[in-house]
Amino acid sequence: SLAVDTTLLSDAALVLETHKAVEQEIESRSGAWYMRRILPYLGEDNGVEGVVITFVDVTQQRHTADAMQVARRQADLANAAKSRFLAAASHDLRQPLQTLSLLQGLLVRKVEDEKQQRLLARIGNTLGSMSGMLNALLDINQIEAGIVKAEIQDFRIQDLLVALRGEFRLDAQAKGLELRVVDCSLSVRTDPQLLEQMIRNLFSNALKYTRSGRILLGCRRRAGVLSIEIWDTGIGIPESELESIFDEYHQIDNEARERSKGLGLGLSIVQRLGKLLGHKVRVQSRQSKGSVFAIEAMVAKAVVAQPSRVETARHVEKHVASVGRSVSILVVEDDGEVRDLLDQLLTDEGHTVSTARDGPAALALVGKMKLNPELILTDYNMPSGMTGMQLVKKLRSDFKRTIPAIVLTGDISSATLNDVAGKNIVRLAKPVRLIDVEHAIQKLLIASAGEISAQGEDDEIRPGAANTVFVIDDDEDLLQALRLVLEKQGLPVETYISCEDFLNASHPRDQGCLIVDGYLPGMNGVDLLQRLKENGRHLQSIMMTGNSDVTMAVAAMKAGASDFIEKPINHSELLESVERALKQSRGETVKSAWHVDAAKRIASLTSRQKQIMKMVLAGHPSKNIAADLGISQRTVENHRACIMTKTGSKSLPALARLALAAEEPVQSA
Repeated sequence: SLAVDTTLLSDAALVLETHKAVEQEIESRSGAWYMRRILPYLGEDNGVEGVVITFVDVTQQRHTADAMQVARRQADLANAAKSRFLAAASHDLRQPLQTLSLLQGLLVRKVEDEKQQRLLARIGNTLGSMSGMLNALLDINQIEAGIVKAEIQDFRIQDLLVALRGEFRLDAQAKGLELRVVDCSLSVRTDPQLLEQMIRNLFSNALKYTRSGRILLGCRRRAGVLSIEIWDTGIGIPESELESIFDEYHQIDNEARERSKGLGLGLSIVQRLGKLLGHKVRVQSRQSKGSVFAIEAMVAKAVVAQPSRVETARHVEKHVASVGRSVSILVVEDDGEVRDLLDQLLTDEGHTVSTARDGPAALALVGKMKLNPELILTDYNMPSGMTGMQLVKKLRSDFKRTIPAIVLTGDISSATLNDVAGKNIVRLAKPVRLIDVEHAIQKLLIASAGEISAQGEDDEIRPGAANTVFVIDDDEDLLQALRLVLEKQGLPVETYISCEDFLNASHPRDQGCLIVDGYLPGMNGVDLLQRLKENGRHLQSIMMTGNSDVTMAVAAMKAGASDFIEKPINHSELLESVERALKQSRGETVKSAWHVDAAKRIASLTSRQKQIMKMVLAGHPSKNIAADLGISQRTVENHRACIMTKTGSKSLPALARLALAAEEPVQSA
């Protein structure tokens, strides 16, 4: 007997019963390991006559697996220890850097001598380089700790391309490089901010290692995947290092570890974010010729058009101007030097500042001075047992409102990073510049002003939901044009690139107006209207059709469209049709008036003209109508012209709309 094998007989019985093999690892008395297998023994007639039991020595494999498990456990412990060390070192380094950064910012505002300004600028660059290194460590730590969460959505890649073109143009010009960013109209499914960080890291590397020539950013589409590519004419990468360049702290052409070239974490961050988002990262390179890095993202099937970054920036600037700069700020910081500098700098910027050294002191100050802070600027780690987040929550509870808050922290531990989150809260990593604080203040005040505005107009907004116009078309340029025209009239607009996308969205059941193209890939406009009707929905709908497309117009009206407009769309006809549909949606009497007017126009036709009109709208050509009615084709053409004149219709689809409207029962006012 090799080992104590208590399940041997029961396993053999199971194999005899099920005719399926069973295997199990067993340990011998001497410490060796065996893989014991029991297989069915087949006779000549393929019947199971017994079992065959084999023992294979797997001692070495077992010891190897055990060793790997121990090594993995040790690696995890080492990684956790590294994270704790980084968190502690980061916090301790950031405090003096914070003081230096604020001092430099204060001196820049006070010193006027040009030579001294240049010296201060060099100090600022050095501080920026050190801060960048610490932030790179923070990024790595956040990804490793699982704090970075992807918020997947569909968005237009063009907005990102435009932003990067503007951001890197001056840097490229300063190095004498040609920068080209190729426009792309496609949308991708990803987390926009994390993808932007990946592309920015690759772009920064291209600028860093390209001494002459050009850099190109563009996209290629391959079988549902968009390859976002950065090409450069830089120093290139040896083939032997194409894998190792993604390792932490690995750098090419930086044996002296120049701080201007960073820590070598950029590509490691790109690879980690790529795994998080499910984006493959590819690289090709030739030494002394250049490199190309590519990020592969899934092309989005549909995207709701959103304002571009330029439009958003203008919107923010407009609100920043209206918010104003002077606010009441409560600064809570246990480092006296940092606290005094923040007080002086924010006061110089026109704010009213009150300061406290910790949470309990801040609460006492608020009570004693009867302060009503409009914004809280607090450190996270403070003495007296109260963190910055606990202070923010306490003050919000006391004042019964969501006071905007900025939380400064040099602590990059996962617990801290997870804790500093919430509505109208901005986390800034030390060392922070005054300009970063000002931007955060403006951002929070804009958000706060938007909330107050929404609350004040709540009673007016809710009835106005019936004014929302939903537009569906697969032509993004047309979607944007329609959005601009309708929003100029003060109408809220939601755009969709497919009927399926519209159905999946959440919106009021029967409020507002729907404008949908008749011909769409997948579910077309008529299919959508029929689906809405089957579901008991009565959303006022306008169908967009091609010129003289009578068949589609008739099908649309029968499917439930209240109106239709022809492409190319006339501005005044569009607004008139939308206004009529919105009034109908609100139950106003315009619907009855429209049907009464339509009935009167159709009633003005003779019996023969009505007969010809029905045949025309049924799709019969004049030649066939003439043969069916026993009259000349010329007579039919004359009747058709007379019908158009009497009804005031400029096209056959317009005539179809009028005829179908006249057939509907007239509602009493």
